[in-house]
Amino acid sequence: MRRTPRIGGAPLAGALVCAGLALSLTACGGDDGAQGGTSEASLQGRGPITFVTGKDRSGYLQKQVDGWNAEHPKEQVRIIELPDEPNDQRQQMIQNATTKSDAYAVLNLDVVWTAEFAANRWLTEIPKSQVDLSKMLPATISTGQYRDRLYAVPSTSDAGMLYYREDLLKKAGVSAPPKTYAEMWDACAKVEKLPEAKGIDCFFTEVNKTESLTISAVEAIGSAGGAIIGPDGKPTLSTPQAKQGVEFLVNAKKEHMPKEAVTLDTEGGRRYFQSGKLVFQRQWPYQYALADQKDGSSKVAGKFAVAPLPGPNGPGVANLGGHNLAISAFADNKASALDFIRYLTGEQSQRANLLATSQAPTVAALYDDPEMVKKFPYLPVLKQAIANAKPRPVAVKYGDVTAAIQGEMYDAVTGKKPVDQALADLQAKLQPLTAQ
Repeated sequence: MRRTPRIGGAPLAGALVCAGLALSLTACGGDDGAQGGTSEASLQGRGPITFVTGKDRSGYLQKQVDGWNAEHPKEQVRIIELPDEPNDQRQQMIQNATTKSDAYAVLNLDVVWTAEFAANRWLTEIPKSQVDLSKMLPATISTGQYRDRLYAVPSTSDAGMLYYREDLLKKAGVSAPPKTYAEMWDACAKVEKLPEAKGIDCFFTEVNKTESLTISAVEAIGSAGGAIIGPDGKPTLSTPQAKQGVEFLVNAKKEHMPKEAVTLDTEGGRRYFQSGKLVFQRQWPYQYALADQKDGSSKVAGKFAVAPLPGPNGPGVANLGGHNLAISAFADNKASALDFIRYLTGEQSQRANLLATSQAPTVAALYDDPEMVKKFPYLPVLKQAIANAKPRPVAVKYGDVTAAIQGEMYDAVTGKKPVDQALADLQAKLQPLTAQ
């Protein structure tokens, strides 16, 4: 889904691309309009570039870009900020690519867009020898690859976690965060008896008709042991596990979520939690720093904690999210673009970004760094969640796939269709979209 990174950090020295490389990599064609060809020699050209990203909620991104610009006066970076909603970001990037415009240089891609953009020849391949992936979490590296070639460098990672009101659970006599749905509903029943819990809703995960609903469906079905698309690339929705997962979303929306749940997006959910109106919330790591602000903007600062997502019979499965940085196939000054990507994804920048925004890094060592863990106690939980996370469906026609998922899941959670009918209809829609 969601999620636009707030990348930051101090300038890094020595990130220079070797010019004049003569080794070329052979393009790989395919029946699906396969990946476009590129070569190390094609990563040339220096000068100003643009950085195209979704809305920066942290306010930190410009400071990071300012650090680069101060050291690279002839290679200035200008931010182009797209809308907050991922679907809108993707559409604008596609529109730019289909016109072969050079207006966009470095693209801040949701991890699930790599296959679609690479298959359509909209990205420049990045030779693995030109970036250091050795320090990154293995799960994040795979999101930047298509047909075993690298098209995007992991910048931020993401996995859903369970935010919960630690203060209210303690007062209600609940000693630990829930590991199952039943434990979560039981905890809510106990909290509801507290005088200070009047008007507080139990739980929220996004069920609005956006990319976030695809993520909620992946997590719910995955937590039940199922999948939307199986390892063979075919839809697998006619299973008891898929039904159990969707029924969880339907029942949660009906019995345990705010009345306005279908109208709340990622930021709406954050504000709802920060206003003190939720006991439990499925949310991304970026919320942690904002919800813990002591400036009066959050009523739950110092009162919440995080845990792994619950599931039907034990800990659940999070969705693997995050963002990767890619170079448009139509951009000028690609050597500068690659240097800029190295700068953004380096350990120093990721450390600074984590400190400033609480966004999940892709550098593995930061999750075990004592200083980082002291400031962000959730990091061990998040590292485990990322390692065990399931991705959204990987598909060349991802836009059509996610639209089908959103439509059928929305009809199910709003009661327009029975769960069985929604799953059958989704199975039928996905079969031609995933046919090889």
